[in-house]
Amino acid sequence: MTRTTRTTQIFCASTLYGAATLAAALDCGLFPAADRRLLLVCNNATTPETTPAVDEMPGFAPLRDRFDAVLSWNDAISPFHPGAWSPRPDDVPLLERYLRLLWGLGEDRVEIVLESIQVNPAQAIAQAFPGAPVEVYADGLMSYGPTRNKLDPLLGTRVRRLLHLDLVPGLVPLLLTEFAVPALTVPASAFLKVLGQIGEDTAELPPLPERAALLLGQYLSALDILSAAEEEDLHVRMLRGAVARGHRRIVFKPHPTAPARHGRLLEAEAERLGVELTVLETPVLAEVLFEKARPALVVGCFSTALFTASAFYGLPVARIGTEPLLERLSPFQNSNRVPVVLADALLPDLEEREEPVEAGTLTGLVSAVGFVMQPQILSGLRPVAEEYLRTRLGPRTRRYFKRKRLTSLGLPGGIPERLAFLPHNSTARRVVRRAKALRKAIRR
Repeated sequence: MTRTTRTTQIFCASTLYGAATLAAALDCGLFPAADRRLLLVCNNATTPETTPAVDEMPGFAPLRDRFDAVLSWNDAISPFHPGAWSPRPDDVPLLERYLRLLWGLGEDRVEIVLESIQVNPAQAIAQAFPGAPVEVYADGLMSYGPTRNKLDPLLGTRVRRLLHLDLVPGLVPLLLTEFAVPALTVPASAFLKVLGQIGEDTAELPPLPERAALLLGQYLSALDILSAAEEEDLHVRMLRGAVARGHRRIVFKPHPTAPARHGRLLEAEAERLGVELTVLETPVLAEVLFEKARPALVVGCFSTALFTASAFYGLPVARIGTEPLLERLSPFQNSNRVPVVLADALLPDLEEREEPVEAGTLTGLVSAVGFVMQPQILSGLRPVAEEYLRTRLGPRTRRYFKRKRLTSLGLPGGIPERLAFLPHNSTARRVVRRAKALRKAIRR
C-alpha cells in the first residue's frame, strides 16, 4: 500500500505589508498547490506584548481566508524574543519534533516562505526544518541591496526563488544573487487588489481631510540612525517643506512604535504656521491612506511606502533627510543603505535643492553600491563597480560612497588618481601591513 505524504506550506510574516504581498502572490498562483497553508505570524517589535501582531492589525481579516490556520512564532518560542533567539545545533531535531506536534504537522512535507532570511526569526525557522525547501519574499526595498550577511551555504542553496514587488521598475534585486536565486515579480494589480480589500475592512479611521499632504514617520531613532531630537526635527522639516509647497492640510502618520511626543511637537509647529494638522494614531498601512484619502503629496525619508505611492498609486512624493543618513549609516554594509540610496537618487527633494539621478544609470549605481557593501559576497560585480565609479562618480553621486572604503577596495574614487596604482601594488600593500603591525605593537 502506497503512503501519500501531505504537503504543508508555512508562510512567515511580521508586517501587514508582507502578509498582503503573500496574499497577492497566492492570488496569482505563484505558489504550487499544497494540502495546507499556514500563516506563521512573527511579532518582532521591541516589546511584543504592547504592540499588535499582524493578525491583530486593522484590515487583516480579508487576508485570513487565504490560509488554513494562523499560528504564532512568539507563542511557540515564548518567553524568548523572535529577533534574538535561535536554536542550538544540537537542539534542532528536538525543536522540529516539538513544532510538528504543536502545529499538527505529523510527517508532512514542509515548505517554508520567509522574509529577511539574513536574520532571525527567519533563520531560526529555517533551521527548525532543515530538510524543507525555502522561498523568500521581499517586504520592502531591502531586496534591491545585497544579502546582509554571508549565509551558510546549507541555507542559501535551499532557496528556490525570490518574490518581490516591482517598486523600482526595471531594477533587479541583488539579494541572494550569490546563490543564483531567480527573482520573480508579484504583479502590482494583484497587490493593489489586496490593498483594496484591506482598506475596505479598515473602518476605524478618523475623518481625514481631502487632498492633504501625508507625512510618513519611520522611527529612525529606534534603529540608532538618528537621535530622538534629530528625528523630531526631521518631522518638523517635513511639515515646513509641505507648507512651503502650499499645502495647508497635513496628515502625520507616525510609526506604530514611535513615542507620542513626535505628534505633539508637530502640533505645536502646525499651530505656529497656522495650518491644519491631523495626527493619525490608528495603526494602519500607509497604503490604506493612499486608497482612501488620495493625498496630494506623500513625504517621507526612505520609507517603502514612498515608492508604493509613486509606482502603484501615481501619487506625487518627496523625500527629505536622506543625505545625512548616507553618512550616518554604520557599518557601510548596513542593509538600510540601498533603500536610502534609492530614495535619494530617484525621488524629488522636498526642499527642491537638487534633481534626481538619471534613471538610466540606476542599475550601475546599485550594483556599485552593492559591491562596495559586500565585496566578498558579490565579487563578480567588481568590473561593474569599477566602470561606474570611473565614469559616473561626481558631485551628485559621491555621497553614495566613502573615500576610505573605496581606497581599501582599490576602487576608482578612493586615493588621488596619481597614486591609483598603489592598491594593486603588492609591495605597497606589504609596506602598509607592516606599518599597521608596527603601530599596533607601539600602542601595546
